[in-house]
Amino acid sequence: MDRDEWAREHSDDKDRPLTDEGKKKMKECAKGLRALVPRLDVLATSALTRALQTAAILAKAYEKGEPVIVDALSPGQHPPALAAWLRTQGTQKTVAIVGHEPGLGATVSWFTAGSERSFLELGKGGACLLDLGDRIEAGEAMLLWVLRPSHLRALS
Repeated sequence: MDRDEWAREHSDDKDRPLTDEGKKKMKECAKGLRALVPRLDVLATSALTRALQTAAILAKAYEKGEPVIVDALSPGQHPPALAAWLRTQGTQKTVAIVGHEPGLGATVSWFTAGSERSFLELGKGGACLLDLGDRIEAGEAMLLWVLRPSHLRALS
């Protein structure tokens, strides 16, 4: 069911599932992501339906168990909340997060430039790689790459 159909029949967009086409595209994106990042230690997601479904696709591609639901990835949260959660994960782990725009773009901006004013948009199924180093703080991360979903699918 597409966004417009869902809106006509349901009041809460947070429960809207991925479309069949969205699932298909995300499976290809997950293959491309795994080609670039072969190992994940932790897979975190918001509790919204589309994020949970996206995380489940990634978990299957990476042969991981259930993703961890992290409240700091919910729409409307601020990057310092995610930083606090990330500090509990240790600095040597590869953590994948599944969230929502415009929050993810603002989070990348905060980690790299120290400002929640977003300078990029990841888009549905897009990905980036940040090196947070030992200091999980505003303005301390290095952005290594950003890929659109079409780029990830091309790598699969």
